[in-house]
Amino acid sequence: MKREIKIVKIEENTVSQYVKPFSVFYEENGKQKRWDCIKTHDSVACILYHIEKKALILVKQFRPAVYMNDPQSSGFTYEMCAGILDKNESEEQTMREEILEECGYDVSLSSLERIFTFCTGVGFSGSKQTLFFAQIDESMRKNSGGGIHDEQIEIFYLPVSQAKEFMYDDSKPKTGVTMFAIMWLFERYKF
Repeated sequence: MKREIKIVKIEENTVSQYVKPFSVFYEENGKQKRWDCIKTHDSVACILYHIEKKALILVKQFRPAVYMNDPQSSGFTYEMCAGILDKNESEEQTMREEILEECGYDVSLSSLERIFTFCTGVGFSGSKQTLFFAQIDESMRKNSGGGIHDEQIEIFYLPVSQAKEFMYDDSKPKTGVTMFAIMWLFERYKF
């Protein structure tokens, strides 16, 4: 799907429901220090393995921050299905909803295998992300995915046979946790 991206304007954001910038003043070994931080929501992500297609399901979407950091790039990234914890729901329920919204598959809460929780953005936010794993097949498909509201998410099926090559392909921007999840999968399952 070809999409044209055009930056209309950039402005300082002092009120956001997603990020809240602040400065921390502290003392370390008797020396006064300052560090600028951002309060963000914790999140969940899931590595999805499609049994019939022998493929991982990733999502591809435009990330303005990636584009602004490198305007020569397309700004599109390859990521695991993920979402922020901004409702009063469990991590598992949030993950289940994100899989249905972004990828179109309805997984049961019991089929979500929790891998672990780790820190993200340690230099600026220190938020936490919990990583899950789930196996899916076409009997679980309920819709075409793509996100909700104005999200423009593309589903990307990555054949397991090409996953290691994909990890090292610099032309396909991806998150570090996506690369870790692929390595975890290969360590856990022998393909």
